[in-house]
Amino acid sequence: MEQKIKIAVQKSGRLYEDSIKLLKECGIGFSNGMNKLRTEAQNFPMEILFLRDDDIPQYVEDGVADIGIVGENILAETGKALNLVERLGFGKCRLSLAVPKSSAYEKLSDLNGMKIATSYSRVLQGYLKENKIQGEIHEISGSVEIAPSIGLADAVCDLVSSGSTLFANGLREVETVMSSEAVLVANRNLGSEQAAILDKLLFRMRAVRKARSNRYILLNAPDEKLETICNILPGMKSPTILPLAEKGWSSVHSVIDENDFWEITEKLKENGAEGILVVPIEKMII
Repeated sequence: MEQKIKIAVQKSGRLYEDSIKLLKECGIGFSNGMNKLRTEAQNFPMEILFLRDDDIPQYVEDGVADIGIVGENILAETGKALNLVERLGFGKCRLSLAVPKSSAYEKLSDLNGMKIATSYSRVLQGYLKENKIQGEIHEISGSVEIAPSIGLADAVCDLVSSGSTLFANGLREVETVMSSEAVLVANRNLGSEQAAILDKLLFRMRAVRKARSNRYILLNAPDEKLETICNILPGMKSPTILPLAEKGWSSVHSVIDENDFWEITEKLKENGAEGILVVPIEKMII
């Protein structure tokens, strides 16, 4: 019987779409129809379980799933004994403290004696203890932002992406408790066959993620400027150089980080590069 790895992903919510997209970009084909709670990959030894985000760490710790994609904030709040295998680069947010805009809050010690509403009592308790703050935690689920306006709390501790929800509820962000993103976690007693499959999955995930943050660049350069242009382009090892039909010119190919794109292309133009073409990379294996 073929061994498979069981992965738990969100059945809906903040991380669902990006988790599914990542698996499919890894070349894993599967059906994820409406209300489906379990499916098998057609071309990879994997079974996919669609679960509530809050339940994923427990399922992975218990061995019902071998691995899971979950928010780092949920992992920290549940405190389950799991291996954090890989940070996945999506679902980025922060768990922050916020107070009413009219609050006289100036520094962390101002939290002493405050009532703080949150769905993340474990993480908040650790943060307050680490900073020697005596605050009163009120654990609630959902609609944390309205707690100060109805007199339930003086401050809140909740997930923040853009901050628009806090603003809409008359709150201002004052402290970051932790940063979070989607992470791949694994059971600490993963069998050898499942561990081998996980290595194959990680190989694919890293190739996909590397491709997302890099771009393939092609340009024409005068031969007398090749050395300067090659020094500007980082490349994986060194740029590829091909002679053009027009004497004295060469075609240069390389890979650049998307974050450095504009700075690098400006320098290339200054040094005589022409016909600069930048294209996305589907997969990048180093």
